Amino acid sequence: MMSLINTLPTILLSLALFITTIHAATFEVVNQCPYTVWAAASPGGGRRLDSGQTWTFDVAPGTTMARVWGRTNCNFDGNGQGHCETGDCNRVLDCRGWGSPPNTLAEYALNQANNLDYLDISLVDGFNIPIDFSPTTGRCRGIRCSAKINEECPNQLRAPGGCNNPCTVYKTNEYCCTNGPGSCSATDLSKFFKDRCPDAYSYPQDDKTSTFTCPSGTNYKVTFCP
Repeated sequence: MMSLINTLPTILLSLALFITTIHAATFEVVNQCPYTVWAAASPGGGRRLDSGQTWTFDVAPGTTMARVWGRTNCNFDGNGQGHCETGDCNRVLDCRGWGSPPNTLAEYALNQANNLDYLDISLVDGFNIPIDFSPTTGRCRGIRCSAKINEECPNQLRAPGGCNNPCTVYKTNEYCCTNGPGSCSATDLSKFFKDRCPDAYSYPQDDKTSTFTCPSGTNYKVTFCP
């Protein structure tokens, strides 16, 4: 009996680690673009991905307000210090914050109410790279934004390497919904994004057609240039 008591903490710790492991989500980030993408993830960090390369990492259950995106036209030194034209993350390769607009976002929250993960593609920070966000396990649908938004971007939203969302440019309630729920609605400029990527958030309160769910414990793939 004394031997069992002495080993009980170890058994419980091992069980806790096992439970955490089986509910953690594995993310696979794939660069199918014909150019280098400096992938970023919060949480997760950052990684240079040449065309055809993949980066895989695990995310703890219960993680919220998380995102994956791609950075373009970056230049980092041997210490991982530098700058990117789009999606820059505090001028470091190993990202520890969020990216600078314009950047196409794959956003998610794991293990939420009713044992569901919530996921979306957001263009509220603009667009820089076509993206697909899909499950690799579980019974749920993937989402995608692969339109030629950079090429067709309205002149007032154009930015080096991407296309800004109108909220970034004008910073008013009309486009940013800063006055709270119900304070704004779709605009002609947000419809530019929605018409081309109907699965994606085109303005901050574009929830009804832009938020998707998967069973908790699902693994995911984020693909640049699907």
